[in-house]
Amino acid sequence: MLLKLFLAFTLIPIVEIYFLIELGRMIGPLSTIALVLGTGFAGAWLAREQGMQTMFRVKNNLQQGVMPAEDLLDGFLILIAGIVLLTPGLLTDCTGILLLIPAVRFRFKRYLRKKFDEWINTHEVHITRF
Repeated sequence: MLLKLFLAFTLIPIVEIYFLIELGRMIGPLSTIALVLGTGFAGAWLAREQGMQTMFRVKNNLQQGVMPAEDLLDGFLILIAGIVLLTPGLLTDCTGILLLIPAVRFRFKRYLRKKFDEWINTHEVHITRF
């Protein structure tokens, strides 16, 4: 786990810097800065809007006595997208914006649900009820 975190915190910034330098060479530094700021603002706005919609769905489901499991997973992925969008860079911005597209998020949710089921079935995760 420590190795994965180390690689994530070193490789991702190196790749981001490389992409920014190459893009700056191709389209110019001011255009690159404008593109990074534009994708960041657009992604943050989308994350806020989708996050609010998801919160309202969770609230309505809870008021009706329905467990909002899918909406909670949506909210988690939207939160991750927002965090990734705060990281400057094009690769992270593209990843965050992809997570904000409902069809992409749906596929990622399905993958997470399968992983959760695997963890529970292999007893890697223990669920206790109070």
